[in-house]
Amino acid sequence: MTRRSTVAAPSSAPRARAEHVAVVGGGLAGIAASLRLAEAGVRVTLIESKRKLGGRATSFVDPRSGRTLDNCQHVVMGCCTNLLDLYDRLGVLDSIDWQHSTWWANPPGPPVELRPARLPAPLHLALSFRRFRVLDREERRAVNRAMLRFLRMGLAGREARRGRSFAEFLAAEAPQPPRAIERFWQPIVTSACNLPVERVDARAAIQVFQEGFLGASFASAIGLPRVPLVELYDPAEETLARAGGALRLGVSAKALAFDRDRLSGVVTDEGLIPASAVVSAVPWDRLSKLCSESLKASDRRLQRLDELQPSPILGVHLFFDRAVMSTPSLVLPGRAVHWLFDKGADASGRHHVHAVISAADAWMDLDETEIGRRVMEHVRWALNGAVVPEPVEIRSVKEKRATFAVDPASDALRPGASPDLVGTGEGCRNLFLAGDWCRTGWPATMEGAVRSGYAAARAITGNGGPVPDLPIARLARWLGLR
Repeated sequence: MTRRSTVAAPSSAPRARAEHVAVVGGGLAGIAASLRLAEAGVRVTLIESKRKLGGRATSFVDPRSGRTLDNCQHVVMGCCTNLLDLYDRLGVLDSIDWQHSTWWANPPGPPVELRPARLPAPLHLALSFRRFRVLDREERRAVNRAMLRFLRMGLAGREARRGRSFAEFLAAEAPQPPRAIERFWQPIVTSACNLPVERVDARAAIQVFQEGFLGASFASAIGLPRVPLVELYDPAEETLARAGGALRLGVSAKALAFDRDRLSGVVTDEGLIPASAVVSAVPWDRLSKLCSESLKASDRRLQRLDELQPSPILGVHLFFDRAVMSTPSLVLPGRAVHWLFDKGADASGRHHVHAVISAADAWMDLDETEIGRRVMEHVRWALNGAVVPEPVEIRSVKEKRATFAVDPASDALRPGASPDLVGTGEGCRNLFLAGDWCRTGWPATMEGAVRSGYAAARAITGNGGPVPDLPIARLARWLGLR
C-alpha cells in the first residue's frame, strides 16, 4: 500500500521566515512536522527530552526482563490516511499487518467475527452484522437505525451535535437498549476516543462511525505493527539529516525564549537553540510550563491550556507458558478490559498477550498485583471454554495523561496551529502548535497528532498540509454522508 499524494493549500496566517525551525517534542506530531518542513527545504532541529522518538506511542526496555515493550497497543485504521502517509514517508508501511475482521468475545459461545463483505460501503459490514450474536435482534435493529441516522445527517450534521455527550445524543435522536450501549457503543467509543459514551463529545463519537465504519470499506481495517513501535521511527533521523536537519535526543526544553512578539529560540538544558520559528509539539500541560506569563498574555491560544483535562490508558502485558488465544485480537464487550491482542511467542517461547483498558481512571491507584488479578478475571471470561493458566509474568504500564479528554467542553479549548494575527492582532507570530490536543478535527488519536504536525508545517511553509481522507463511497454519499 503506497500513499504519497498531498494537498497543497495556502495558509491564511502570515508566514514566519523559516530559515531554521526548532520543533519541540519527538512524538508523532513533532516527527510529522519535522519531516514535512525538511521536505520543504527548511532546516529543522527536532528536540526530544527522551533518548527515543514516539512520545506516548513508543516502546521501552523493561528493566525487569530486558524485553522491548510498547507502552500500549497502538493501532492504525484504514481511515487514518495521514498516519499511513507518515509511515510511508518513513518507509515502514511493510511493518504493518492488516486484519479486516474484528472478533468479539461472546461467552458461552465462541468469539463472533465481524467481517466485511465485498460490497460497497456502508453495506460492507451489514451482512456480518446480521449474524452479530453479541446483540439480539432488537438491539441490532436499534444500532442500524442509529447508523442510518449518522449517514443521513452527513458531515455537517455531526458538527451540529458538538457540545453534548454521545449518550445525550443517543437518548434524544437514536434511542438504544441499555445492553446495546454496554456491548456495542461503549467498547467502540471508549477504545477510539478514550472516554466513555457518557463523557465523550457527540461530534467526536459520531465521527468514529462515519469515517471508520460507514464511508469506505477499507476504513475499518486494523493495522498492527509487527515490530516495537519505537522501530517505526528509526528512519526519521536519517531523513532529517538528508534534508540538513538535526535530531537532538536527550535534550530537555526548559522554556520558549520570548521577546515582546517573537520567539528567538528554545532554552534547553544544553543552552539556547536559536530559531526563526518554533513548533511546539508537546502535550498541552508541558507547553504551559514552557511559556512565560508574558508569552501566555500575548497569545490567546496559550491562555486556557490548564482547562484541558487528561484521560488515562492502562496497558497490561501478560506472558504465558503456552498460547491462550485463538484469534489475533479480541474485543471484550461490556467489560472493564476493552481489548486483548495476541502478540505471539517471544524469543524465550513465552506467549505474549497485551490487554488494553481505555479511560482507565478507576485503575490508576491499583498496584500491579491487583491489576493482574482483575485483568485475568476478564481474560478468563473472554476465553470461556479455554483453560487459561496463570501468567508467568505481568507488566502493567500506566499512562495517566495518555490523551486529552474529548469531552463536550474540549473543542472550545483546542488551539489552531497558527497565531491569530489576521483576526485579532494577537499571537506570537513565529510560534506554531502541534499535538493531538490541537484543533485537528479528530479525537485524541495518532491520526490527529500527525494531522496537527502536517498543519503546523503548512502554516510555516504554505505548502502541503494534511493528506486527503479516504473517498466516501458513492452509495454512502447517496445516503447522505457528504
